[in-house]
Amino acid sequence: MFAQFDDLVNQPIASDSVPTEVPILPLRNTVAFPFVIIPLSIGVPRSIKLIKAAVQGDGIIGLVVSKEPEVDEPGPDQLYQVGVVARIHRVIRGDDDTLHVIVQGIERFKIDAWTQTEPYLAAKITLSPDIVDEEKEIEIEALRRRILELSQAIVEHLPQVPNEVSEFLNEVKNPRVLVYSVASNLRMEFEDRLNLLLEDNLREKMVNLIRLMSRELEVLEIGQHIRSETQEELDKTQREFYLRQQLRAIQKELGEDDEMAVINEYREKIEAAGLPEEAKKEALRELSRLEKLQPQSAEYGVIQTYLDWMVELPWNKLTEDNLDIAHARDILNADHYDMEDVKERILEYLAVRKLRLERKLDEEEVEAGREQDRAGGSILLFVGPPGVGKTSLGRSIARALGREFTRMSLGGVRDEAEIRGHRRTYIGAMPGRIIQALKRVGTRNPVFMLDEVDKIGADWRGDPSSALLEVLDPQQNFSFRDHYLDVDFDLSEIMFIATANTLDTIPPPLRDRMEVIELDGYTEYEKIEIAKGYLVPRQIKANGLRPEEIEFTEDGLRQIIRHYTREAGVRNLEREIGRIARKVA
Repeated sequence: MFAQFDDLVNQPIASDSVPTEVPILPLRNTVAFPFVIIPLSIGVPRSIKLIKAAVQGDGIIGLVVSKEPEVDEPGPDQLYQVGVVARIHRVIRGDDDTLHVIVQGIERFKIDAWTQTEPYLAAKITLSPDIVDEEKEIEIEALRRRILELSQAIVEHLPQVPNEVSEFLNEVKNPRVLVYSVASNLRMEFEDRLNLLLEDNLREKMVNLIRLMSRELEVLEIGQHIRSETQEELDKTQREFYLRQQLRAIQKELGEDDEMAVINEYREKIEAAGLPEEAKKEALRELSRLEKLQPQSAEYGVIQTYLDWMVELPWNKLTEDNLDIAHARDILNADHYDMEDVKERILEYLAVRKLRLERKLDEEEVEAGREQDRAGGSILLFVGPPGVGKTSLGRSIARALGREFTRMSLGGVRDEAEIRGHRRTYIGAMPGRIIQALKRVGTRNPVFMLDEVDKIGADWRGDPSSALLEVLDPQQNFSFRDHYLDVDFDLSEIMFIATANTLDTIPPPLRDRMEVIELDGYTEYEKIEIAKGYLVPRQIKANGLRPEEIEFTEDGLRQIIRHYTREAGVRNLEREIGRIARKVA
């Protein structure tokens, strides 16, 4: 199939031999110029068919830039209307079924009409050479000479380019050939290349090329200036540092100093985060270290992660409490039956907060170690058998207060670092789960539930219950120090609520820091009331039923409680009610 390439290579390039209808090959992020040989890698099935068909014919194709390079097979509306007629010189089949094609541009053209879209694109074209104003012939010659001068200057700054390039360009008398030869080898942005091709007027095209060449020459001269200024201060051990500084200086001159942009962004975030003095000082110290490192350094990513945590934590973001006591009582009663001790304790908390605000006591100085007084008192510990509503009660408290709610299960936790975090010397270090939870909720005063505090373990990695002593001690938690952050974080505004099934396994020092509220198992009467008021409506809704489609009598609920559930709470009772509802559904 590809045996005809030797014949094609030897055919002369002549615009008068170009047919009026040619197959169109879309180019992605590549611009072809007339008179220039360029390599193309073809992998799209439609384009492969086009190349094979062109080889069987006269080897003439049209190269047109795609407006949407992410589209593999663009349509006519997704292509520019100006392109370059080219002749295929050679095709090499790749290992992955791709084709490597060498083509040479012949002339610019404009598309008059599309003639086909399958199996590949084809169009009727009209050749469109660059427009040359005869009265500006002298100006074009002057522009040609200026392009030659800039070419020679650029070659002098590129030791890897042989001097013969300048001699070759001096022999080129045709300004169009000169423009396209230089443009195809000059370092420039894709948009600049495309604009050169689309421009119809030769004079304007040469002016734009001179502007791009002048910019490139200026960049090269600045690089030469940087090298000459720093060369005297270098020795062999400083070579790598010098190369990095040179790259940074070039980027700064071009306005492309992304690293400085990152540093400035972090500095702005630190100022806006409202960090305490100690935390701000530590963040700025780490930012100063980051500024001296290169992005390729392993330490660079570690410091970036640390700064991300510092600026994203809610250092001074507080949720305003809803101090409407009647509203809080309504929510607690709507969510839970009985539990009067707990409800009264929450209402007492709200009353104290409201009174302190009315008397402006929060604005006064607080004695060191008494910061918890502002938060409304001690930490609560709900103790009771499974299923009595300890965890759900925490959510209701948060809803009544108008605060965010977050929960951390401590069952089976054996590593102290789960609470205090890992030191940054460890690979993949992270803050503890306390700090992680505060970042998630985005506020410094959520309702924080520590579930299953009686099931904490301990082994050679440390004792998490000992780490909780600082978290739950009102005399200490205003200056909680996570190992990862290594600065104080104020936990005194958090309303901590712990839950447990038994007090026996909770270490005495930890139990001593909490106000114990015991939630006893429910009596049969209480279970019936809970089922009628909460469990039955919830299960009817969960199973897609309407209230009139199923009815649970009091005697029926009593039978379920007496004969099908043996528990202090109501979890199994809700499961049995759900099973009956599913049968009806």
